[in-house]
This record gives sequence, structure tokens and C-alpha cells, in this order.
Amino acid sequence: MRRLTAALAAAITLFSLTGAGAGRSTGFADTFADPVVVRGDDGFYYGYGTSDPLREGERTPHRIPMARSTDLVHWAYVGDAFGDLPAYAAEGASLWAPDVRKIGNRWVMYVTVTETTTAPGASAIGVATAPAPTGPWTFTAEPAVKPRAAPGGGWWWTFDPAQLTTPDGRKYLYYGSYFGGIWVSELTPDGLRITGTPARVAIDNKFEGAYVVRRNGFYYLFASSANCCAGPTTGYSVSVGRSRSPLGPFTDRDGLRLDVSRAGGTPVIAPNGDRWVGTGHNGLIADRKGQDWLVYHAIDRDDPYLDEPFGINERPMLLARLDWNDGWPAVNRGRDPVAGRALPAYSDEFTSPSAQWSWVRQDPAATVSGGALHWRVQGADLTGTGNDAGVLLRQPPKGSWIAETKLTLPLGEDTVRNYQQAGLIAYADDDHFARLSAVAIWNTRQVEFGKEMPYAGALSYGGTIAGTPGLTTTWLRLAHRVDPANGEHEYRAGVSRDGRHWTWGGVWTLPAGSDPRVGLIAHGGAEPAVTASFDYLRFYRAG
Repeated sequence: MRRLTAALAAAITLFSLTGAGAGRSTGFADTFADPVVVRGDDGFYYGYGTSDPLREGERTPHRIPMARSTDLVHWAYVGDAFGDLPAYAAEGASLWAPDVRKIGNRWVMYVTVTETTTAPGASAIGVATAPAPTGPWTFTAEPAVKPRAAPGGGWWWTFDPAQLTTPDGRKYLYYGSYFGGIWVSELTPDGLRITGTPARVAIDNKFEGAYVVRRNGFYYLFASSANCCAGPTTGYSVSVGRSRSPLGPFTDRDGLRLDVSRAGGTPVIAPNGDRWVGTGHNGLIADRKGQDWLVYHAIDRDDPYLDEPFGINERPMLLARLDWNDGWPAVNRGRDPVAGRALPAYSDEFTSPSAQWSWVRQDPAATVSGGALHWRVQGADLTGTGNDAGVLLRQPPKGSWIAETKLTLPLGEDTVRNYQQAGLIAYADDDHFARLSAVAIWNTRQVEFGKEMPYAGALSYGGTIAGTPGLTTTWLRLAHRVDPANGEHEYRAGVSRDGRHWTWGGVWTLPAGSDPRVGLIAHGGAEPAVTASFDYLRFYRAG
């Protein structure tokens, strides 16, 4: 499992300004979400965050709070960018996810305006200028990107701007979110409005929070996936694709495009089993020595909300060292799990009946034949209070191990089949589980690693995206260890499209003192009828 480096741990302590489990802030901000950092002409670093109250107990959001630092470690709040909304903003609109750049002799800020008067309920990308990084900021009369009508009704989410200038001086703006996907448009030379025909560079229903940089002739599109704001089960994480052109297509390390139903994405950062979950919505900044740092927000799973449970998620700004290996960026990239010695006593090849399995809510539709377990996907689920889905379980070995299955699940492509899925599960009970499954999410096909747990008298569920499923067949792994510091069970998700090359994603934990079993699930929707086939469930000692 990936652990924090000393540099990252120091940066987290000073940026988040909360003690582990303390639940109280001692610095300039308890929350500073969707952060971006730039270096000013004066040598200072300047940070900008989404409009929220800065501290627990506050009730009034700060309209794009700003902070300043000399060293990327010690920060001071220096005011809000805006007192008033732009003229085209609806009353009660918010300002989210700023991006700030120096264009010519002035500073330009792009920012999400969540609601507009010109199209009620629709968002836009506002643009403001200033003579210095701390302002005064003045909105232009019109947004850089106006509200965009979605085919079939409604308005695409015009969120999360990110600006790029190419070596030839051309300027581009990336924007968009889950409803509509991520788009890029060329900007006018002054950077104040888009021009030309936009192009979609990342699929809808998987990506948001774009940030693009150029390095060694490639353009790298960083984007966040999953839910940003699910409290202690927030699985937000960042992945990346690259292209020779700022217009794409962007592909990941395995050559998978980011703008198709089975979209790729090489992992950059994801929850790793420590106190921080929801590691996403990033920017990049280089320090004075040229070292790149990922700027992002995260959530302390022991103190996930700014005040009352299920209110504003507390998302402080963090920094992590970003290294480039073989042309791909990664944060704190440790050794991936390796399958060692096979453990046949705990495994099943589904060639004959086995007494080692047990059911939670037996489903007679699950049968064994031809060396596989065949299970028609149920119109049932485990999330929430319904708990009507079957779970087929067996006892795992003690210590550190890897569980693997080969799953065939023909979910088709592009069509909506919410939320049919099948895969592996680590199960303590109906309200404590971590589920790794190939799943249909609207028009996309993804591998989601989700967790449910009780919190504050209710249930909290969230997922992190672990990888890309195969066309019909996907190999899944769960790597398990017990954290020696606190006794928690840690599970890391692995995905393969060929059974040989693995992509390792995020980590979820189950409580110390519990005795989770491991097994298989096939649920989420009975129509259209589809059968999941599992070739085996194998255990290996973690090497």
C-alpha cells in the first residue's frame, strides 16, 4: 500500500492545518476547495479556492478566498477576490473552481458562475481581470463561456475552467463536468472569450476538474472522477491522459482514450488508506527549484464536514510532490501489490461444488457449470437501507493477500443501463463493505471501488474509479493488509484488461476488530437481462 512520504506528510500538516483526529483548525482555513496556485511577479505564491466559509462556525461564504505564501508551506489569508457577483449572475449564485493566469500585463481569473439570469438554472464561466494577483478583480460584462443548452433539454454543466497557452501563443480554455463532459475552446488573444468550434476531450459522466500542462511535447489532461463530496466515503481521485495536440485525443498509458464510453485514465492520486479521502480537483505548481507539486483538496475522514454532518464538506488544500516516470505523472508512487504464492485452499476454480461458500440472501439463479459461476445480475442492491442483493462469500486467509477473479459481463457500450454491475466484495456486514465492480454508469462503463459505512446516524456511500473494464472480460483484484498502527483492514483495488498488466487504484478501509469475508456480487438492475460469469476466485499471498 502507498504510504505518505515525509515531504508530503509535512506539506499536509502545514496546508490542512488540522491535527489527525483533532477536528479543529489552527490555520487560515478549515476548507479551501478546488485550489489553484500561481507564482506572482513579486516571487510570492498565491492560492485561490472555491467560495465557502473558511472556518467552522462561519455562515457566510467567501467569494473566492485568496491566500499568499513565500514557500508553499506557510500560508496567510489575504482577502476575497470578489464582493459582488457579475451582472449576469442570478441572485444566490456561487463562484466555484477558479483558475488564474498571467496574460499580457494583467492577471486573468476564470471562475464558474453557478447560475445566470440569461438562462435560469444554467452555469457559465465568468472572467475577471486585475493588475495584481490579489486584485482588485473586475468582471467583464459577458462570461467567457455562456450557458450551453444540452440536447434533449436542460443545460450542460459549464464548470471548472482551466486555461492553457501553447508555445505559439495560442490560448485555450478547458471546461465542463459530468453532465456534458470536458470541452476545450480556443480563446481570443486577450483570453477573455472563447472563439471557434469547441471540441469534447473527455467523456461525460466520468470526468470533471480539468487541468492541462505541456511537458516534453505532450499535453497532459488531468481530470477528477467520482463524487467530490460524500463526506467520509468521498472517493474523488485524479487521473491523466496525454496528447500531442491541445485538442486531443487524450489517451492514457495503455492507449485508452478519455472521450469514449470505456474511458481510460492513468491514476495520479487516489485515497491510500490514511486519514485523507477525496483527493481531487488539482492544479500544478513548480517551486523555485523546478520541482512540480500537485495542488488539490482532500477530506479528513474523521472530520469530513465543516459543521453539521452532511452539510458542507471540509476540503482543505494539500500539496504533494509530483514526479514524472517514463513520461507519466504520479504522486508518491510506491510499489504496487504483487501476487506471490498461490493459496489453493482458499480458492475456487468452479469445477465442482465447494462447501466453503456461504450466502447472504441466497440467489438460486447463481449456478456453476462449464468451469464458471454464472449469475444473472439481480434487480437489487446493497447501498442504502434496502439491502436486498445476494452476496456470495468465503473466508479469506489471514495476513496480507490478493484476491482475484476473472469476470465476463457483457454490458454493451454507450447506452444507459444504470447501475448493472458485478465483481468482488470485502464484506463485514450490509452496512460495512468495499465493493469492486465493473459497472454501467449512464453511458459509460467503469470499474468502481465503492465503500459504505454508517456515519452520524445514517449511511454514507462513495466510490473511487479504479480503472477501465474490458469490452466483455475484466480481471479484478483486491489486495489486503492490516494496518499495524490501527488494526484497520485496508483493501486496494486492481484492474486488468488482459489478466497480465494491472492498474492499481485507491484504498478503502474496514473497521479494526471486524472479520470481513470476501466474495462475489452481481446486482444493480435486472433489465436488460445480463449474466455475469466468474471463472474463478483465487487467493495469493501478497508478495
